[in-house]
Amino acid sequence: MNWPVNVYNYRIVAQYLDRFAEGLANTLTAAGTALVLSLVLGTVIAMVRLSPRNILARPLGAYVEFIRSTPLLVQIYLVYYGLPALLPFAKTWNDMYFGIAALVLNSAPYMSEIIRAGIGSVPRGQIEGAKAVGMTYRQRMRHIVLPQAFANTLPPLIGQTAVLIKDTSLLSIITVFEFTSAGILLNSERVRPNESFITIAAGYLAIYAVMLLLSHVVKRRLAGPAWNAGG
Repeated sequence: MNWPVNVYNYRIVAQYLDRFAEGLANTLTAAGTALVLSLVLGTVIAMVRLSPRNILARPLGAYVEFIRSTPLLVQIYLVYYGLPALLPFAKTWNDMYFGIAALVLNSAPYMSEIIRAGIGSVPRGQIEGAKAVGMTYRQRMRHIVLPQAFANTLPPLIGQTAVLIKDTSLLSIITVFEFTSAGILLNSERVRPNESFITIAAGYLAIYAVMLLLSHVVKRRLAGPAWNAGG
């Protein structure tokens, strides 16, 4: 009758709840900060690459292809060991800063491609209409194009955010104590892999469920009365 406890002993997990809470807080901090920064950087990259006369378009295109063709694990090591050599002030950073920087540099190109596709989905007539009433390029992007682009690309943005949260688990290789690290600590001290990795999986699943709920709320707000009328 004790087989459930033999498979997953919640009493052992309870002894490590404070470490899991600490790891979860660090995971959400790293993912949240990287999400905001990668959205900003991704938007800038998308707008520059859409500009036919910008001299930075080709170098940024090469950067996007480099990130998409190399593993995140390698990129984390490059940032961790290479950034202090390039930027002397980075020598004073703690490991979390390096982890966030690596996540931003990795996620921004994917965000830029999603946003670029969203910008392309905005009807050309609306852009021409904004030009007709005298809007500048910046005004058109701010008031017409970008709001619709983000609304049109919400599902893939949510998907990329989920990937970003899961990618924080790799920060343990540079000694960032995040959610996965807490499970690894449990397993190393108590040799209980089920309690370790089932708890990790359940935690990430809970985060993803919350994200789906938030995306549903955002969709309803963006859709307005049409969503509510449709059910």
